[in-house]
Amino acid sequence: MTTIQDATPGDEAAWRALWDQYLAFYKVDLAPAISAATWARLMDPASPVKARLALVDGQVMGFAIHMHHPSTWVATEDAYLEDLFVTDAARGQGLGRALIDDLITIARAKGWARLYWHTNQGNNRARALYDQYVASDGHIRYRMAL
Repeated sequence: MTTIQDATPGDEAAWRALWDQYLAFYKVDLAPAISAATWARLMDPASPVKARLALVDGQVMGFAIHMHHPSTWVATEDAYLEDLFVTDAARGQGLGRALIDDLITIARAKGWARLYWHTNQGNNRARALYDQYVASDGHIRYRMAL
């Protein structure tokens, strides 16, 4: 049985195991303090950064980290899906879709205007799923480290 739920303090070890796999997928080595700060944000009720977890038979198999923020283009807020990950063992079972559908439901219930996300151009498996929701809007991301 699959369930989607908010991350809770008791989920930290399971989330960290998936987070490490996610970072390895993208070949990123973050300092432990960054991951600790991310978890702290996820657990802070005042933070707009939240995590939804996909569980299969009670085991955490995926996550969607998202946030909402004001926009200059709409009167309400937007939702940004920053990180979406499903373990290799659970890929192809619809968990990525379930996590996105869950965020769509949350965004609509809260009256947010749009849900958006980015992925690497070469992430063909993810793009195959994302293209089923919406075509790329043609925007290119620029990111400058400061």
